[in-house]
Amino acid sequence: MIMDNKILKEYHTYLRLERSMSKNTIAAYETDLRKLLDYCDKHSLDPLQLSLNDLQDFVYETFRDVKRTRTQARQMSGVRAFYRFLLYHDYIDADPSELLDMPKLDQRLPEVLTVEEIDRMIDAIDLSKNEGQRNRAIIEMLYGSGLRVSELVTLKLSNMYLNEHYMLIEGKGNKQRLVPISDEAQRQFELWLQDRCHLDVKPQYVDYAFLNRYGRGLTRVMIFTIIKQLAAAAGITKNISPHTLRHSFATHLLQNGADLRIIQQLLGHETITTTEIYTHVDVQDLRKAILKYHPANH
Repeated sequence: MIMDNKILKEYHTYLRLERSMSKNTIAAYETDLRKLLDYCDKHSLDPLQLSLNDLQDFVYETFRDVKRTRTQARQMSGVRAFYRFLLYHDYIDADPSELLDMPKLDQRLPEVLTVEEIDRMIDAIDLSKNEGQRNRAIIEMLYGSGLRVSELVTLKLSNMYLNEHYMLIEGKGNKQRLVPISDEAQRQFELWLQDRCHLDVKPQYVDYAFLNRYGRGLTRVMIFTIIKQLAAAAGITKNISPHTLRHSFATHLLQNGADLRIIQQLLGHETITTTEIYTHVDVQDLRKAILKYHPANH
């Protein structure tokens, strides 16, 4: 059976407007749905009449070769979202995915850079190159304000209030938050603005804070490349990404006494549970505690 195109359009609108999901998340959810529809076509099943057993068979057949439980959970969440939509809009009378078992996620600690490692990355930037000052400002923004890479590449000049040392960030689900700009981040950004003035900026990118050499916006892939290259130049062997700087921002704030609720607001986390992963304690701190307090060491 081919799903009614009207339902698919309504589902897209539901994700975009009612769930306020980003374009990337919507694309992922619709990819997950396509897997379900392909499975239904293959086995001559009606997606609107699937049972829990049908969905369990689909999960086993589709995800049995997916090794990472986090990937499995993300893909299954797309299927569950679709059936919640169908129930909410009266296309079905009961949600067959309600009792669908989700894989248990491993609570892995995020990779974190030390302050010394971040300094080495900054020192690795060649300021004599045209993109040098821009890259310095990017590092300071990611680490100094904890921005997501998607927030950085879409950052608008009109949302930066440099006199007040704040910027308005549009995060996941188009949710807005005010984020302070550190003194160093602002200083490096203002130096980048001087270089930016010499670019031939394309009309549609006039308001974008960060641009490439051709006067167009940067992509997420480009930011990943910049971070990877700087890490390699700094001799850092950890597997890092732009998100590592965001993790480091949160971890270093917490280690220096910042309240978890404040960190939650700065990161734009919807729930405190997401932020609590940063309450991990460094292994070296654990070792120091044993050496200091255990009676066997006195």
